[in-house]
Amino acid sequence: MGVGNKRTLTKTRRHTRDLDQIKADLLSPKHLDQFQKTKAKEDLPGLGKWYCVECAKYFESEVNMVFHKKGKPHKRRAKQLLEEPFTQKEAEAAVGIGLGTQQSTNTAGGEVVMAT
Repeated sequence: MGVGNKRTLTKTRRHTRDLDQIKADLLSPKHLDQFQKTKAKEDLPGLGKWYCVECAKYFESEVNMVFHKKGKPHKRRAKQLLEEPFTQKEAEAAVGIGLGTQQSTNTAGGEVVMAT
């Protein structure tokens, strides 16, 4: 049997670290060291010597890493990292949780009535 959805398989294969994880790596060398210890050096490109922290990518040689740092994808990622990541409090406020508003539903007559 073949793969059910090839698009999903390739999207998950290319998934790298999220921006909030990378931001934590930049702020705390301990966090970055903890992440890098989970990878076996023998399995990484270039034995794990050349690593771009902003993009969370390993490179075969220093030349490849220098070319990567001059490229658009790296510059885009660096620009994204300048913005502060959202906090849990902001996410809850966007949904309406934690603002002190009470939401209740009344299903009288098939209608949903929202009360504040």
